[in-house]
Amino acid sequence: MNNNCNESGNCICDILSVILVLQQNACGDSCLDSCDRPMLGGGASCLICNTRPVMLYTCCGNGTPWSMPTTKDTTIACTGDTDTCSTVFRVEKIEGNCATFRVLAPNEDTTSLNPYVATNSFFTMNCDCVCAIKCLSDTYIDCV
Repeated sequence: MNNNCNESGNCICDILSVILVLQQNACGDSCLDSCDRPMLGGGASCLICNTRPVMLYTCCGNGTPWSMPTTKDTTIACTGDTDTCSTVFRVEKIEGNCATFRVLAPNEDTTSLNPYVATNSFFTMNCDCVCAIKCLSDTYIDCV
């Protein structure tokens, strides 16, 4: 893991670095309910969590969560509500002041206890463009 975010002074990048380390060392204890709580939590519906899903808000997004396509189809534009876009992501890598995210899609299996599934759609964002993150409940994502 190449992580020199702490040298940047960017608090969003620093929190994403913590989340990345936690995901890489996932354990089943739960702690304080904040983005940078020291362990990924488990619960009644999730015994072993490996992901802390996040929503991102950009500085010029007017309070609207950042949205990305759930596929690599370049013709999809994420403007408004659509089944082909998502606002939920998993941090995968941090290099310098940039973070690479995997787009998570809603789990269509209504019998599953896990709310999201991994996609093969990724994007990289400069952490200076993010003004807020919202952490969602820790969960297990298959195939990550």
